[in-house]
Amino acid sequence: MIKGIAHLAFDVADMEKSLHFYCDILGFTRAFDIPNDQGEPWIEYIKVREGQFIELFYGGQKKPEQVERPVGFSHLCLEVEHIERIAEHLRNQGVKLDAPPVQGKDFNWQCWARDPDGNRIEFMQMDPKSPQMNG
Repeated sequence: MIKGIAHLAFDVADMEKSLHFYCDILGFTRAFDIPNDQGEPWIEYIKVREGQFIELFYGGQKKPEQVERPVGFSHLCLEVEHIERIAEHLRNQGVKLDAPPVQGKDFNWQCWARDPDGNRIEFMQMDPKSPQMNG
């Protein structure tokens, strides 16, 4: 049976910018890399926590704008301890917030930003009253 989510993968246009964002700004750890069959850079693994990773693939290209909400990936949500602290940290690192901290309909606090390739990231502080904490 399924044990959990092992990783989330992104194709990235600029690996150094992505590594800076996920490691230096968000504080994750660069765990290891896997080269392709020719020994060239292929995937960088970013450790979120034990057994959970974000895979960053070299060679991504910007996609042409599609419909406003295309079918498929929507966003990555990262649970945080204190929403105001992460928002302040992101701003101090030059990361523009798409939405400042606000309490959602599920009682959880959230703010939004984007990684260097424009992928949406939600930062969420769980509330004890939320359905996620009581489901």
